[in-house]
Amino acid sequence: MPIAALHSRRGALICFAACALAPAASLAQDAAANWPSKTITLIVPYAPGGSSDTRARQLAQKLSTYLGKTVVVDNKAGAGGNIGTDAIAKATPDGHTIGLGNFAPLSVNKTMMAKVPFDAATDLIPVILIEKGPLVVVVSADKSPHKTFKELLAFAKSNPGKLSYGSAGTGGAYHLAGELIKDATGTFTVHIPYRGGGPATTDLIAGQVDYMFDMLPSAMTYLKSTPPRMRALAVATDKRLPQIPDVPTFAELGLKGMEMSNWFGMVVPKGTPPAIVAKLNAAMNRALKEPDMIERIAGQGNIIGGGTPEDFAKFINGETARWSKLVKEKKITAE
Repeated sequence: MPIAALHSRRGALICFAACALAPAASLAQDAAANWPSKTITLIVPYAPGGSSDTRARQLAQKLSTYLGKTVVVDNKAGAGGNIGTDAIAKATPDGHTIGLGNFAPLSVNKTMMAKVPFDAATDLIPVILIEKGPLVVVVSADKSPHKTFKELLAFAKSNPGKLSYGSAGTGGAYHLAGELIKDATGTFTVHIPYRGGGPATTDLIAGQVDYMFDMLPSAMTYLKSTPPRMRALAVATDKRLPQIPDVPTFAELGLKGMEMSNWFGMVVPKGTPPAIVAKLNAAMNRALKEPDMIERIAGQGNIIGGGTPEDFAKFINGETARWSKLVKEKKITAE
């Protein structure tokens, strides 16, 4: 074949490929420009009434106003958040299905469970971190003899296996925080998993378990009741919390790098156009700066999120590396 003809044929093939791709790119741009074009479904991987569900409904109202289309919440609970998160991952990636992703399904479940139906690292796109709930060590105000974390730690070191700590279930933030502190302090205490935070709290107050980790908003009711039913010994933050200013941080107690929280953010299925992700991120950042949302989040003792999708992706990667290492070392498996 003559060189000129070969060049001409090659040029035609290149043109054909470019022309074939152009309509698809144009359609994606048009979809992003017209988004949203219908009702948006916000999937929450947990049952109605919990903290993540409450926050989702508050944010859905904001997004409905900003975006000009109704945002409805769809609760898909079960399997440690896996059922709902899988539904997000397998949804049509057109921006009309979005979801909450949190600590367990995004950072822990893949390592802890034998089978997870999605890969959080590849099947989901992070949009924004919504909030972090800092963890606090609490004991029963009436039943516990330990007035400070140092007293609790001293007893644990002198009496291996004599103290127990409760959690809302195996592999959750409260359980893993307890294991991390045991490693950091060289102590051995017995983990007692419950089916939810409520039963664990009831037994803690009654003195059936010696201590537990909890999120500050959950604990505040018992810390501030008259008389108090819980006593806070330490907080897993880099600075003291204004709601409990007399409670020291782990760093102040000599335990560096022990910042721990239960967190959640917004994610969308892979393939969602970047322009839609950017629009959704901008709307969420706007919502998180509204005075009423600041009061609802920070006023309860939680830390407001925000930032870029890249910021959230980096945060998830760091959490995954940290907790998967602990899960593997401790051979923690789901119940």
